[in-house]
Amino acid sequence: MAHLMDITVFIVDDDEAVRDSLSLLVETHDMQAEAFVSTEDFLLAFRPRPSQCLLLDQHLQGGKTGLGFLGSPDWVAMRMPVILMTGRGDDEIKARAHAAGVAAYLDKPIDADRLIAAIERAVGLAD
Repeated sequence: MAHLMDITVFIVDDDEAVRDSLSLLVETHDMQAEAFVSTEDFLLAFRPRPSQCLLLDQHLQGGKTGLGFLGSPDWVAMRMPVILMTGRGDDEIKARAHAAGVAAYLDKPIDADRLIAAIERAVGLAD
């Protein structure tokens, strides 16, 4: 079973303030955070970790979407739990996220307690 300090949370969000605040939140809960402005940057830097999850924004620069990334060949082989977040969600996006197998779906602004609980569930630390 993973320990908090062994968990790496990859954060992909094109908003610097969101990346910074989520990184700080994750790190204050004794987890590792690695933040990226795009899915491309994430893929270039990614190195597998034993306990990891992806915190992914739905609406990214250039009209890209988190769900679009999850359907890409680049993602399919990664096999890591995903928490999808959005500030412009609706029932359709939520349904598509669950159909894509995301571990959790969170609306922005992100509630800190809900996020930490979602991460813990995603990596198998909580029920």
